[in-house]
Amino acid sequence: MHSSKAPAHHAAQNKRNSPQQGIRLPAFAAIRVARQTLVLVLIALTSAALASEPEIVSVKKIWDRGPHNAFTDLIRFQDRWWCTFREAEGHGGSIGKVRVIVSDDGDQWQSAALIEQDGIDLRDPKLSITPDGRLMLIMGGSVYEGATYRTRAPRVAFSVDGRQWADPRKLLAEDHWLWRVTWHKDWAWSVSKMGEGANPRRGMLYRSRDGIDWEWITEFRLPDNIWNASETTLRFMPDEELIALTRPHWIGTSKPPYRQWNWTKLELKIGGPNFIRLPDGSLWAAGRKYGEGATTVLARMTRDSYQPVLTLPSGGDCSYPGLVWHDDLLWMSYYSSHEGKTSIYLAKISF
Repeated sequence: MHSSKAPAHHAAQNKRNSPQQGIRLPAFAAIRVARQTLVLVLIALTSAALASEPEIVSVKKIWDRGPHNAFTDLIRFQDRWWCTFREAEGHGGSIGKVRVIVSDDGDQWQSAALIEQDGIDLRDPKLSITPDGRLMLIMGGSVYEGATYRTRAPRVAFSVDGRQWADPRKLLAEDHWLWRVTWHKDWAWSVSKMGEGANPRRGMLYRSRDGIDWEWITEFRLPDNIWNASETTLRFMPDEELIALTRPHWIGTSKPPYRQWNWTKLELKIGGPNFIRLPDGSLWAAGRKYGEGATTVLARMTRDSYQPVLTLPSGGDCSYPGLVWHDDLLWMSYYSSHEGKTSIYLAKISF
């Protein structure tokens, strides 16, 4: 007589092989699968990170007609490219004129204007667009006696078409230098650097409705009683936070009304600082990197960090970039003397 009940050991075997119970892997096999999964995840993350690294698409010399061409800025205005810079006999100690050049496509450039002021060294021109749609040009104006520096004050000029410019107008008092203007909600914001030489220097935050009359907001009080605030670029974030990238090695942050600032001292020094917020929210900075030789670099930036990741073809007397995001590319003007003559270059960078 046969029993319909399976032996105990067969029942146990069937239970282990039952599809409803699943298959249990030995411990070492589970660990191996976990490791393989982790490797795949790391590969995916690394690939995504590498895909977002900046790469140079092209670099082109766009101007070298002056004896010394330097200190650039770049902007899109009336569906054209506009680049400005100083032309002079040398980096300093000579009378500079401000050249404005224009291009429809970023490849072919022509002169639009040459701005000069008798006996004044016009320096570091920066472009912005006013709320009423004019081009605004802010620049330094230095005075020499022979080759000896005596004093300075900022200048401003305006244009409706980029070609015809009003005469440069003197701003603030002697020793001021409004270095770059950022417009936000119909206000022009700028930091004036005061003091000739590297130390002491003082940074003063100003704002203006018209770019002519300026209202003092606060003074930058750097940590540890340090007095070396210099060239500064300001950018407003979507939450109204204001970030400052300040030569030689500072990032500052502030909330409205922008009278109290928090500062981070960077490990690396930067000259001619500029930065931009891309559509994805990331911050990218550019300027002169110091070391065995000066170069122009693009750096990943946060509210408290600055890390160069890309070096542009450059060397010697160089940097002072202009930055514009257009057609999914970062367009960057800068100057360099790595090919001999100090000239103006335009780079296109992809991410």
